[in-house]
Amino acid sequence: MKSKTAAMEMSVGTIVTIVLLVTVLILGVVLIKNIFSSAKGVVDLTDTQLRNEINKLFSEESKVSIYPGTRFIEIKQASSGDGVGVGIRNLLTGASSNKKFSYEVSISDADLDEKCGINAQTAESWIATGRSEENIQIASGDFAMQRVTFDIPIGSPLCTIRFRINVQADSANYATDFFDLKIKAK
Repeated sequence: MKSKTAAMEMSVGTIVTIVLLVTVLILGVVLIKNIFSSAKGVVDLTDTQLRNEINKLFSEESKVSIYPGTRFIEIKQASSGDGVGVGIRNLLTGASSNKKFSYEVSISDADLDEKCGINAQTAESWIATGRSEENIQIASGDFAMQRVTFDIPIGSPLCTIRFRINVQADSANYATDFFDLKIKAK
């Protein structure tokens, strides 16, 4: 009789141990997933950190730089504040060291209606801050950085949209670059 009780206690103890180990494993996986997914957005960066990251992305001849360097961001519906960092470097030659720069973010996809079922005005309305700016003073050889953030409403189509950044220096075309925004489910 004692041997049956001991065997029963041992099997119950083994089952409890296995359940606890599986629970700890699942919690560890969830924690790691949360750590990696929270470190993606440009909003998490302070201005100094963003400036340092954009400075790293500039090459010798690069006039415009986009952060993240992959030029691809994923934003979930109903999230606000995620976006990209835009850097503009003054590589103009001439007598004046300070130039006035401006930029504008616009839709680059010609087939947006077919691909996503929305028009360009709707997609551009999701830009919360940084859609355009004028009179950005940049000294020769220096750079300025800006943030472009998005508010993606619930019900937005789950698709990828290409945005173009057009930069002008003293009202003349200076540089252009792009980034892709992938909208994910909430």
